[in-house]
Amino acid sequence: MTKKNNKYTKVLFRYHSNVLDETTVETMWAIKVDEKNGIYKLDSIPFYGPQIATDDEFFAEYDELEQMLTYRKTTKFSGNSIVLISIIKEGIDKEIIREEFKSMNCTSEGLNDRYFSMEILASSNYLKIKTKLEEYENQGIFEYAEPCLSDKHRNEINN
Repeated sequence: MTKKNNKYTKVLFRYHSNVLDETTVETMWAIKVDEKNGIYKLDSIPFYGPQIATDDEFFAEYDELEQMLTYRKTTKFSGNSIVLISIIKEGIDKEIIREEFKSMNCTSEGLNDRYFSMEILASSNYLKIKTKLEEYENQGIFEYAEPCLSDKHRNEINN
């Protein structure tokens, strides 16, 4: 995806991924909120589990070592969450599963035939989505991780 619009910029995120269990580098698109003060809003769905979700605002600055704009810290949480899904059963069409979650208002980005990351909007009822996730996992179709679960979504499943 290329964003030629001047309000977007690429930002580098370097973090420890619990999914990969290693330090990971990921570049993602962000919207310039207050470029002078280094404030940006994430406009991509992360693939490997940093503690940030779409529409979260964050501080970033140019890093000489990385040679690009680099994430430093989240400054404002959107309430959105990110779930990572890895299909483990042979012969499963990832796109059918993505479409089913899309009908529940969950946008996703695919990495390959078996892996995608999914955005859960703050306005969504996560309990309904988690029930569907667990249904697939219990059937041995996929495994999922919740690397960035908002307080709202965490409360919905704990109450």
